[in-house]
Amino acid sequence: MDPHQLRTYVTVARLASFSEAARELGYTQSAVSQHIAALEQDLGAPLLTRRPVAPTAAGERLLEHAGPLLLRLDAARADVVRMAAAPQQGLTLATTPTALGAGVLAVLPPAGVILRVLTRAQIPAAVATGAADLGLVDGLAAPSDPLRLPDVAPLTTLGIAEEPVSVLLPAGHPLATRPGLRLDDLADARWLDAPDAALPLDQLRAATGGGAFRPALRYEGTDLRTLTALASAGHGLTLLPRATATAVPGTVAVPLTAPRVVHRTELVHGGSLGGAAAEVVRKVVGRKVVGRV
Repeated sequence: MDPHQLRTYVTVARLASFSEAARELGYTQSAVSQHIAALEQDLGAPLLTRRPVAPTAAGERLLEHAGPLLLRLDAARADVVRMAAAPQQGLTLATTPTALGAGVLAVLPPAGVILRVLTRAQIPAAVATGAADLGLVDGLAAPSDPLRLPDVAPLTTLGIAEEPVSVLLPAGHPLATRPGLRLDDLADARWLDAPDAALPLDQLRAATGGGAFRPALRYEGTDLRTLTALASAGHGLTLLPRATATAVPGTVAVPLTAPRVVHRTELVHGGSLGGAAAEVVRKVVGRKVVGRV
């Protein structure tokens, strides 16, 4: 299977247009049509209907494979280029909004740093493809257990911090005076579904072996101030690292007492490091910051 043809197919399927795909890829429309025809001949199955342009059943199945395949190719290219290239003086760090309190900020270079706030799903891919030198990912986990990250490429992960978590409630909420809360008691509460800002609801469900955790409002963003404003206004509860949840105006942060889970942060990098990225990893390892946040 030709990766160029596969990339063309993914682009046509995403844009639902041969002409738009040609413009995005810098090909002629005829070349795009030839790529699709050659791929369909290679696989022995039609992949797209033409009017309208949409994946067939076989095309949908190919799309399930295409993303990981193309990402692996991009990751392999980036890894080889990193090995051959001279070490860069600058550093690009990709992070979630709730991972920044993990002690890495103290060891960043004084200049030449680009900080990108991305979603949890985007960070491993950004590191694998060279869009970021290092990544900070976080989530709920049992103490000392590693996070479950997508298998996008061979990446090295280093656990760098664990801290307790708190439930963020409006100041007038009936549970705001409790000394601690159990997730089982909150499964039927109104929750904010903010997968890229708070700790995701699917991780709450996994921590309790199920539970409804019904979202009252979905927030598709990464800004913590917006998230906490929604919680303060009574639109739903949210779960945050203890340090992040503390001292938010109009809210109360109540510690989560059961199940025994922590907010875990891991540093992610590719196989070969040099320059500023290697120095940051060396300092992080030397600080041994797990459990100290």
